[in-house]
Amino acid sequence: MLLTRDGQVAELSREELLARLDTSRLPRHVAIIMDGNGRWAANRGLPRVAGHKKGMETVREIVTASSKLGIKALTLYAFSLENWKRPRLEVEALMSLLTLYLQNELKLMQENNIKFTTIGRTDDLPGAARKWIDKVKAETAGNTGMVLDIALSYGGRWEIMEAAKKYGADLLAGRVSPQGLTEEAFSGYLDTAGLPELDLVIRTSGEMRISNFLLWQTAYAELYFTDSLWPDFGERELIAALVDYQGRERRFGRTGEQLGAVNGNGAMEGGGHAV
Repeated sequence: MLLTRDGQVAELSREELLARLDTSRLPRHVAIIMDGNGRWAANRGLPRVAGHKKGMETVREIVTASSKLGIKALTLYAFSLENWKRPRLEVEALMSLLTLYLQNELKLMQENNIKFTTIGRTDDLPGAARKWIDKVKAETAGNTGMVLDIALSYGGRWEIMEAAKKYGADLLAGRVSPQGLTEEAFSGYLDTAGLPELDLVIRTSGEMRISNFLLWQTAYAELYFTDSLWPDFGERELIAALVDYQGRERRFGRTGEQLGAVNGNGAMEGGGHAV
């Protein structure tokens, strides 16, 4: 179900949602907290790894759909720093699935001109996973379409602290000055440097929190929460989230009247619009 901006609940088909979507005003950068694999499996009396396998199929569907729609960057929260606390066998299964995903999806990335990148402490990962991460990065480095960015062994607080350490090292070496530190300059020390500003964060499974994900980048992003578990989140749900995004007024501290005067036609910065 889609909860519309006027409070009505409507069942809309993929085709009806596509008819409402303005592909000229898509968010440039979408991030997704992929949650609910374990619950999806538990609801069916299956082991948790079955949910992760089904979730991997959803990744393929969402990556393909995002690329074809024209989204510039897609960041997926695949494995957090906290996830290392999970049972050893589940962690090993997740690392094996990551390796399998990279092996299977390299061809799809090449066919769709997708560039693959990662954020997080990838040195923490097992050797096989790191090998395939490096391989897929190298073989897609020249692609010019959507950037598929996977967060692995990642935490938002860790990323900000690492950026502060890098800036401090440059400061001590005399390469930068305190007076030159701006938000834009600091963003260049983050793992997401070079990606477009984050416009939309989607979280599945009904949980309504950020869970230490892209804390700096989420400052002005729109948030979209859905009860759908990640294995059930398909292309139709993605389009519904994009339609909802386009119905929001993104003021960035200004009034709607100011934005209307700046843009003239009511188009908002980052793809939203005045309603």
